Amino acid sequence: MEKYIHAPLDAETIGGLKAGDFVYITGTIYTARDAAHKRMSETLAEGGTLPIQLKDNIIYYLGPSPAREGRAIGSAGPTTSGRMDKYTPALLDLGLKGMIGKGKRNSEVKKAVVRNGCVYFAAIGGAGALLSKAVIRSEVIAYEDLGTEAVRKLEVENFPVIVVMDAEGNDLYEKAME
Repeated sequence: MEKYIHAPLDAETIGGLKAGDFVYITGTIYTARDAAHKRMSETLAEGGTLPIQLKDNIIYYLGPSPAREGRAIGSAGPTTSGRMDKYTPALLDLGLKGMIGKGKRNSEVKKAVVRNGCVYFAAIGGAGALLSKAVIRSEVIAYEDLGTEAVRKLEVENFPVIVVMDAEGNDLYEKAME
């Protein structure tokens, strides 16, 4: 089923999403990859404050290429989500409600998704140039020293994703293996 949603997310929106749904996101999402996740984890371990508000937000596992003239962002394809799995349950427990990436997640992430009523979306790998067209604005907001892995705030319009894991734990990758 095709759905159009707005980010940040709310419980009603998340509850209406099912594994396999095609979704178009409009609103604000954030980017963070491996290095940013590691730094956020270290910040939390030290009792510090994260550079982004996690509550109800979506993190896109993305390290974009430089923007071409007249564009908000360069190629914006997803990175492999499993590399963030060791950090994800803690972020979900702090209020993060959505993630965008590609690939399977481990059992601890799945438990945290269900426990916190979250959703995991997949963006199409290899389609970064097309995905970038849905990004209206991009601004580095933290960890600028990480280059492409800096945390960015993105404004997106009809950003295309697929629900891979819904809040009930239904997993599209597992269904495909049946």
